[in-house]
Amino acid sequence: MKRAEKLVWGLIIFHLAVLIAAQAVLQHTGIKPYLSKAIRYEGVNRMTVPEWLETFK
Repeated sequence: MKRAEKLVWGLIIFHLAVLIAAQAVLQHTGIKPYLSKAIRYEGVNRMTVPEWLETFK
């Protein structure tokens, strides 16, 4: 039973680290145009980043 608990705690710590890393990547402003699918669906993919950010305000 202790081995299972140790495994669960390890998975929780790993999951937390992955979530924090993902949030850090998503907060990086230089990578947002490459991760956002909205620029493809809204038809503003030929605009510069500040222009398409204004469309969503």
